[in-house]
Amino acid sequence: MPRIAPTLYEFVELGNGDYLKIVEACLRIFDRQDWLRENRARARIKVLVDKIGIDAFRAQVEEELEGDWVRERDFSLDQILFEPNEEESAPDRPETYARPGGEDREFSRFLESNVAPQRQTGFSTVEVKITRGDLDPDQLRGLGQVMRDYTGLSARTTVQQNLVLRWVRDESVYEVWRALSELGLGDAGADELTDVVSCPGTDSCKLGITSSMGLSQAIQERLVQLELDDELTRRIHVKMSGCPNGCGQHHIANIGFYGASLKVGEHTIPAYIAHLGGTYEGGDVRYGQRLKARLPAKRVPDAVERWVRFYESDRVHGEEFNAFVDRVGTTEFESRVKDLTLPMQFSLENMNNFIDWNRNGPFEVQRGEGECAV
Repeated sequence: MPRIAPTLYEFVELGNGDYLKIVEACLRIFDRQDWLRENRARARIKVLVDKIGIDAFRAQVEEELEGDWVRERDFSLDQILFEPNEEESAPDRPETYARPGGEDREFSRFLESNVAPQRQTGFSTVEVKITRGDLDPDQLRGLGQVMRDYTGLSARTTVQQNLVLRWVRDESVYEVWRALSELGLGDAGADELTDVVSCPGTDSCKLGITSSMGLSQAIQERLVQLELDDELTRRIHVKMSGCPNGCGQHHIANIGFYGASLKVGEHTIPAYIAHLGGTYEGGDVRYGQRLKARLPAKRVPDAVERWVRFYESDRVHGEEFNAFVDRVGTTEFESRVKDLTLPMQFSLENMNNFIDWNRNGPFEVQRGEGECAV
């Protein structure tokens, strides 16, 4: 299960090689723990830290740094540090450029949610909203052309499964949006409610229990249909993982889910366990509170809609979602979806609940050898 990591050092200098030395010291200590190899589930450095404590681990790191390997090696960054100078490749200010016409409202919404000014005067960053983190070959080629035409020749990935284009001239933002729209990538709402994040789940992960990608699509489609335009509601982050591991960041979402299962006689239902009130913004990291009930996968979009509507109707003025969760308590959220968690019998009428999202056959838990998506 994911957890907030204890602090080994508040600050480690990079330029003098300390960062690399300490990383290698940690790896050397971990590599010597043969007892962790006896059980694959325990083969994690966090198991070692949990057993001996962060202070004892720090003492081992300090001792390891006294070894001969430190003096025998060159830890300078001269030959390994990659520092591309995007500013040198930034486009010149265009002499002529397109201006918005009849799409003023759509473009204004894109400007509001996906575009931010750079520190360098005259430039903007553009965040490209990548639905479920999926791009097809044509979109990738098209993005490459956008990067060559309008940016510093590179893009950055984000933990929200999006791409950030930097060094875009302010005058060219509209043309970039238009080019992205032609690729199907011009949607507004980056890092907002409809920008749902999920891991690959059973699409490719050997540890996956449920189709988190399928659920992600279903939730996103439901949220788009609701046409929510409230500013505070848009700030809610929804994330999900196909198993208890944290690849989909469900534990730090305002509304998060991880994949599980429900036994109904001889049959099994794909299900999810919800977390509410997590955060990762502004330097504050907090894990969401786990709800007790399991939701059948096909009922999760209904639960999300109810919780969002509950927040909009019962919050006080200016109250953020997490503050609302803290004030009313998770029990109230559980009561809002109690009917969705009630057991069901296998029958022709509710057979759909026994089939996972984007699947055709009855659900069954299949765990493979290996690690996530490998």
